[in-house]
Amino acid sequence: MNLRTKLALAVATAAVTVATVIGVLVHHVTAADQLSTARSELDRQLVSAAYDYAAARRSPARINPPSLPAPVARAVRGGSRVTYLHDGRLWAATLVADDQVLALSRSYAPETRALMALDRALAAVGAAATVLVSLAGLFLGMRMGRRAEAAARTAERIANGDLDARVRPGGRDEIARLSAAVDTMADALGARLEAERRVTADIAHELRTPVAGMSTAVGLLPRSPVTDLIGRSVRNLHSLVEDVLEVARMDAHMARVETEERQVSAMVRRAVAGLGQVEVRMAADTVVTTDPRRVERILANLAANALRHGAPPVVVEVAGPVVRVRDHGEGFPPDVLAVLRTSGPQRFRTTEPGTGTGLGLTIAVGQARLLGAELIFRNRREGGAEAELRLPGPPPG
Repeated sequence: MNLRTKLALAVATAAVTVATVIGVLVHHVTAADQLSTARSELDRQLVSAAYDYAAARRSPARINPPSLPAPVARAVRGGSRVTYLHDGRLWAATLVADDQVLALSRSYAPETRALMALDRALAAVGAAATVLVSLAGLFLGMRMGRRAEAAARTAERIANGDLDARVRPGGRDEIARLSAAVDTMADALGARLEAERRVTADIAHELRTPVAGMSTAVGLLPRSPVTDLIGRSVRNLHSLVEDVLEVARMDAHMARVETEERQVSAMVRRAVAGLGQVEVRMAADTVVTTDPRRVERILANLAANALRHGAPPVVVEVAGPVVRVRDHGEGFPPDVLAVLRTSGPQRFRTTEPGTGTGLGLTIAVGQARLLGAELIFRNRREGGAEAELRLPGPPPG
């Protein structure tokens, strides 16, 4: 049950309760006032009838009427002048000479009908008021629900990476304060992430010059096992710096896509040309319009990740615009796979020693988003991890 429904039900329940309480109070007060007025009027008539009886004049009062209720007779015998409502008739009685009971009575039906009419009017007014108040409560609940839902949707967009999403609240109530807090959180988060991106990009940019100098210096050294080891380390460092710069460019939305027509099989072979223990299988080939450099970067990162964290051989299967990269290892760990399927890879995320995600998958996912492609991660039933790249293009066949 959402907020608007709860609020509407609460308002309707309060309206029904208030209308019922007011109706009961008005009924009892009116009934008591009617009875008091009728008793006073009949008592005055009884006093007038007693004077007429003493003067031997005719009056509507009767002496010892046979239908006199027993409680009235007992009260009168005790020396009281009484009025009494019994079986829809109002009685007034008093003692006269020779212990005779002089009594008057009349029907109480007019007051009963008036009270019933009042009850019907109260019920109609209460129902109308309940409907109106319930509609007002429903409108208020819908308005508050829409505002709360808008704040929730904006918070979800921010959590999914859309740091430009804002609620822009209006009003001064609690929901407006909540919306303002969401906007403030988004501003602070965006500023912090932007600062981190700038620092990362600046550091990586500053590292390019010394890394290039190291590469040149290693090239001038005589060949030896130590030189080869230093050269591999320098190349790895150079690749890492370029990866960091690529991530910074994608985070800052500065990456450009240059499209052209290319065969999928040609891009796959170029991507895995420098990798050993990688087998390319062709199920169907096609021509797509895309940025070949970025596609090759995605496939190279996927194949390298499969070799590093899986087990050879790594198979790259081409099925038209769909390319699948799978290994024969133990597959993605469940927690890593859950992250890959929801929020995407988190750079340098480590779950256990030796497992996690680095920049390779982060760059692959970012490049796929730039190309409008879809990258799906899964574990195969027969074992091993599989990454499927779906390029925009015609389906196989």
